[in-house]
Parts: sequence; structure tokens; C-alpha cells
Amino acid sequence: MLKIGIDIGSRNTKIVIYDAQTKRIEFSAFQTTEVSVTNGVNNLLKEGYTALGITRKINTIGVTGYGRKLYQEASSILSEISCHTAGCLYYFPHIRTIIDIGGQDSKIITLNEKGKVTDFVMNDKCAAGTGRFLEMTAMRLGCDVSELSHLASKSTRNLTLNSTCVVFAESEIIGMLSSSIPPEDIVRSVHRSIAKRILAQMSVMVWEQPLVFTGGVALNKDMGKCLSEALNSQLLTPPEPEITAALGAAILAK
Repeated sequence: MLKIGIDIGSRNTKIVIYDAQTKRIEFSAFQTTEVSVTNGVNNLLKEGYTALGITRKINTIGVTGYGRKLYQEASSILSEISCHTAGCLYYFPHIRTIIDIGGQDSKIITLNEKGKVTDFVMNDKCAAGTGRFLEMTAMRLGCDVSELSHLASKSTRNLTLNSTCVVFAESEIIGMLSSSIPPEDIVRSVHRSIAKRILAQMSVMVWEQPLVFTGGVALNKDMGKCLSEALNSQLLTPPEPEITAALGAAILAK
């Protein structure tokens, strides 16, 4: 039985077509979230149907994310917490803590030994611990966000950003550039700053290993390295971390 999971995020919309019998991901894709959420979702659905040769509409559709209430065709509207949990457990059944960093927010979710959510905290007010910080950094450096990890891997200095606010940090980055500090050292300092914010976010929780790092920012390997160092813990990362919540939505859809 095929089911569809949709994650309508502030930056990207993701889709997963999932076979509930074989427990396999049959198709996944994502694109920038459009002004018309429905049009964006329909484009992804058309792409998935075509790729799999599906001619009949799939009616079991779970939707989550920032715009989950804007898509009227879903059979289930689901919380991001439950979807990230289900998606991460699909890959790593024994995890106890989930770190999700998206474009506009970050979430920490703790689980018990049975995989049930015991606590969570969310930061959706400050951009300093989210992908928005990386987007601003890339813009200032004149590169694509996807290039940041490779740049930071060349860093040879441990610089520290003093600002805890993205607005002030941007001014600090401009000052670094005017002082001829290499871009790779600037990016590494941003990664370490985000990791520090996540550590502070987790300080109010009782969390345990194993930990999984998910969300679009988890594609940045140097960010994962800095986060692992800040937590003094190894991090697991799904093979396609940007689709985790959409996968969870498909699994939970009814």
C-alpha cells in the first residue's frame, strides 16, 4: 500500500512516496516552497507519479511542516515532532535524541527506550541556531550554501563569533572580511557558533546517546563535525536528512 508524506517547510517542500507493506521509500524529492503551496505540492506529486508509473491517485497523504494547514488534500495533518521522530526511527531504531536544524527553526527531541517522545524544545524565534544563519553567511561570502562545508574544512584557526544575534553577527562577519580573515575561518566560526547555540538549547533537557542529526542543515558535514565536538558525542545522520519529516509523515499517514 502506497502512502505519501509531505513536509511543507519555510524554505523547501519535500515529498516521500512510501510502501507500507515493504517499508521502502519508493520516491523522494524536494523543491523550494512556492507562494502557492498547493501548486508546489502538485508539481512534486506529478513528478513522483510519473517516476513510478502511478495512474491512480493515492489517497493516504500525511502532511507536516510550517505550511501543513495550507494543503487541503491531506488525509492526516501531523506535528513536526512526531514526523521527525518516525522518520529518524526508520533509519535508527535505537536513537534517544534527535537534533533537527531547518531553515527557520531548530528542534531537540528526546525519546525513551521504546522510541516514545519524552520531551522537546524548539527555537523558532532566533535565527542564530538555524539554517538562516548559514544563508546569511553564504550571501556575505558570495557563495552557495552548499559550498560552506567544503570551505570550512580548510580552516586552520579557531575563531569565535562574539555576537549571539544573527543581525550583529552579520556586522561582525563584515568586519572579519574587511580584516582579510580567510572565508574558511569565518565559516568555521559560524558553524561553531550554531553548535554552541544548539548546546545551550539542549542544556535544559536530559538527553542521551545515540543522537541523530537531521534536517536540511545536516547535509553540511562540517556543521555536523562542529556539533559533534560541542556535544562530545558521535552523531548519526540519515542518508537524506532533508526528507526525514516527509518520510515520517508518510509512515504515520492514515
